[in-house]
Amino acid sequence: MEIKGELHLLKDYYADLHIHIGRTASGRAVKITGSKTLTLARILETASARKGLDIIGIIDCHSPEVIEELEHMIENGELHQLNEGGLCFRETTLILGTEIEIYDASCHGPIHVLAYFPTLIKMKEFSNWMREHMKNVHLSSQRIYCDGRTLQQKVRDVGGLFIPAHVFTPFKSLYGKGVLRSLTEVFDPLLIDAIELGLSSDTTMVSGIKELQPYAFVTNSDAHSLGKIAREYQKLQLEAANFTELKKALHAKGGRMIATNYGLNPLLGKYYQTVCAKCGEKVDEKEVKCEACGSNQIIKGVSVRIKELSDRVEDVRVRPPYIHQVPLDFIPGLGPRTVERLLKAFGTEMAILHTVTTEQLEQVVPHKIAKMIDLARNGQLAIEVGGGGIYGKIRYE
Repeated sequence: MEIKGELHLLKDYYADLHIHIGRTASGRAVKITGSKTLTLARILETASARKGLDIIGIIDCHSPEVIEELEHMIENGELHQLNEGGLCFRETTLILGTEIEIYDASCHGPIHVLAYFPTLIKMKEFSNWMREHMKNVHLSSQRIYCDGRTLQQKVRDVGGLFIPAHVFTPFKSLYGKGVLRSLTEVFDPLLIDAIELGLSSDTTMVSGIKELQPYAFVTNSDAHSLGKIAREYQKLQLEAANFTELKKALHAKGGRMIATNYGLNPLLGKYYQTVCAKCGEKVDEKEVKCEACGSNQIIKGVSVRIKELSDRVEDVRVRPPYIHQVPLDFIPGLGPRTVERLLKAFGTEMAILHTVTTEQLEQVVPHKIAKMIDLARNGQLAIEVGGGGIYGKIRYE
């Protein structure tokens, strides 16, 4: 879709801004829990040719070996630096990012945050600064030994964007552990560019939290494998796919905006409901001990934590639609061979999810599968609720 304003022609761009690197080209670990196949080159290839994403944020670009790979790809002409920020790979723009862990006496962490930079020079500058405040700059999501406000100011000084990551998950997030009541205990609210919701929440759930109302909400995959890229993403309305336009969209400037959030139904998230960490049984939100096994090791669900934080006020900000979309690899009965047939016929996952009609799907796959895909992309499949680190499940009725 194109929107013509007084001065600009805005187009739709699909963006996933939280993708990890598992290994460098030499095999060195970056995100230890990430897949070994999750390399820079394969992420770019998958995001462009298979997923059909217009913009991706790789959040381990601070790692020195990754920086070397980026420099090599620029020298070889595989990546091109954009004047308005970002690196172009075929039809996909790479936004250079990093994920960082904060933990100090004032913030009661660990808290994960995301920072993005317009150029490789700026990323190198920030990486070199982090090296002085971090034990191992080669790894992903490492602890930085400074307070949150100091980190925010450095990101701003280097021309970057600052986004608290998956803010409600029980572990390594701003609100997750239940210690903090307000983000102002850790951060300068004026130096936050957006809020990443995370897999177990959506716009409607968090609309009653007053201190989050000034910020745009982003929905990203936090991919630890190639297949999980674009399990959550957003549609942006921009003039072009670059860093400057992304920044404008996060702040709703010049008509740029987040037009739609696409994410899993929160019920599918692995931390939606409260469960016992020992036996996995669901625990009532008011209980402090598991009735099944007697353990007091309770993992509080995101749904419960959000209720605790809610001010029960109406969100004064007009939010884009949040579509409960199920990724192709979550759909029961949709095996790898069938997915490959669909990709061969229609090009990319974004095309299958957004532009291909049900009638067109039925020309490639059986009616039952085509119907499942249509229900999945419109959030109409039945769900078994997830929790305690275990994803919910899709049921076909």
